[in-house]
Amino acid sequence: MTEYREILRLSSLGLSMRNIAGSVSRSRDTVSEVLKRAAKLGIQWPLPLEMTDAELQRILFPEKERATAGAGKIPDFEYIHKELAKPGVTMTLLWDEYCGECRSSGDIPYRYSQFCKLYRKYSLVTKATAHITRKPGESVEVDWAGQTAVIQDSVTGKNTAVYIFVAVLPSSQYAYVEAFPDRGLESWVTAHINAFSYFGGVPRMVIPDNLKTGVEKADWYSPVINRAYHEMAEHYGTAIVPTRVKRPKDKPSVEGAVRNISTWITAALRHGTYFSISELNEDIIRKLSSFNERPFQKRPGSRKSTFTEEEQGLLLPLPRERYEIAHWKKATVAFNYHISVEGHYYSVPYEYIKHMVDVRLTSRVVEVFYNGTRICSHPRLKGYQGQYRTIDEHMPAGHRKHGEWNSDRFIKWGRSIGPNTAEVVRSMLTRYKVEQQGYRSCMGILNMADKYSAERLEAACAKALSYTPQPAYRNITAILRSGQDKTHTHSIPETISDDSHSFIRGAKYYGGNNDAE
Repeated sequence: MTEYREILRLSSLGLSMRNIAGSVSRSRDTVSEVLKRAAKLGIQWPLPLEMTDAELQRILFPEKERATAGAGKIPDFEYIHKELAKPGVTMTLLWDEYCGECRSSGDIPYRYSQFCKLYRKYSLVTKATAHITRKPGESVEVDWAGQTAVIQDSVTGKNTAVYIFVAVLPSSQYAYVEAFPDRGLESWVTAHINAFSYFGGVPRMVIPDNLKTGVEKADWYSPVINRAYHEMAEHYGTAIVPTRVKRPKDKPSVEGAVRNISTWITAALRHGTYFSISELNEDIIRKLSSFNERPFQKRPGSRKSTFTEEEQGLLLPLPRERYEIAHWKKATVAFNYHISVEGHYYSVPYEYIKHMVDVRLTSRVVEVFYNGTRICSHPRLKGYQGQYRTIDEHMPAGHRKHGEWNSDRFIKWGRSIGPNTAEVVRSMLTRYKVEQQGYRSCMGILNMADKYSAERLEAACAKALSYTPQPAYRNITAILRSGQDKTHTHSIPETISDDSHSFIRGAKYYGGNNDAE
């Protein structure tokens, strides 16, 4: 309580308001207000002996007495507690709305500090949380459980460990669990997709560990999210917010849920024998339903009832189409304006020849990007390796008319070096089911003339043809690197002229003399 009696006493001694304020540890405005009201009411020092400090305050500031006595409007704390759970709602906003209600009804509102103090008192009595950090629908915490499950091979009886994915909505503690054969990117993304479907909606944030599957570079301020993982988040309209490195308390809900799930699901299934992951997941879903419907120990309801009543309606809606997992690769556009992807070839606009591009692969489509811009797409080829998918618009005008890159051009190029080189090129083009498959090897061989000279290349091709009628690219390179093309070929010795034994070599071949007796 402010020392009103001392303020009046010091004022009677002729002290300035600055000195009085310093003495009673109050502001000069407070001292000025007390002296003004005392002068208006005719109150002077010395005060009557029977006047207490509380009575003096009641005379000088009757509005404070009314507020202390309960004349102010009591806030609806139950309403405040529920509203605080909604995204974006703060105590300041609720106090401002409360003051507006008091003005319209003519009641005296509590100050903001008193408003917060009364709410904290209410939250302690009702065992509610005064500061709600995890609002419904705001986030989902995800992780791999440390304890694994086991499936058995029906033939060999060998046990194989499988990994348990856990996702928990922190506000309601509603959980999702699923087993996967590995902890790779495809399993990780699929687990998120299935969790969103199970929840029937999408939280605004996904909080994972800094595992390498989802986070390429762990950093508290600007982590680098795996491209496929980030693409999945964009599709569902959510954000990936990894925890700090080695900070499990950043996602305490899933850490606690992992312990409970290890007991009530994984351990409960320890006596079962499963021959496939689908069998295991069927039992996991049954146990998960019981786990989510189990009543809370310290508050009414269960995970499922809390989720249904408080959280489900605040989740973002699921997109119309389920996300299709994509893989990203890099490729260089070849001289024939095609890229090689999974053993097949897809055309790219010829302007991007020799450029590095990003390739996005799904089960149905191949998309090609350059500097983040999609430049073309193709239906994904299936079946035997080496198929080509070419769009005419990707070809230069001259190629569209004359088909500049063909077998005749490569053979003509080889003939300009030598007949043996042309023969190697011809045999290489006829080796494949699809002629275009040999273009790269032919280009590699013909370009060796620039590195080793045309003469050495021709000699190497002749050497290779003496070994096999269909030499490969590696045969030519091995001869040139080892210098075997520089070795002169010895002439074949003459054989004796004998019609009946024409295959018998003469004595000269063995170092003898035909004239010797």
